[in-house]
Amino acid sequence: QVQLVESGGGLVQPGGSLRLSCAASGNIDRTYFMGWYRQAPGKQRELVALISSGGGTNIADSVKGRFTISGDTVFLNTVYLQMNNLKPEDTAVYYCNANMMAYGKTSEYWGQGTQVTVSS
Repeated sequence: QVQLVESGGGLVQPGGSLRLSCAASGNIDRTYFMGWYRQAPGKQRELVALISSGGGTNIADSVKGRFTISGDTVFLNTVYLQMNNLKPEDTAVYYCNANMMAYGKTSEYWGQGTQVTVSS
């Protein structure tokens, strides 16, 4: 069973920074994409940032210039989200997401989520 374990969430003041980490474990043959989604109360889950095994990235317009996604380049099983200049509207549960081949098939996996709260 593939597991995604997130860490790094918390409470931060507006303008502050946080770094989220997500580590995948299990019998992973290949990773295609890893990234982050978020869901604020009363809103739909939305894409924040994705990184491919080739290093290409897709960053949501709402966080472009403030958030950076990165991952280990040898074997994409760990991904990081550096969040700078955080705003109250960034408050949400952040979920790690991965598209991987494991146990002979390609599937999408989700972490349990980590809370990010931006408030003074």
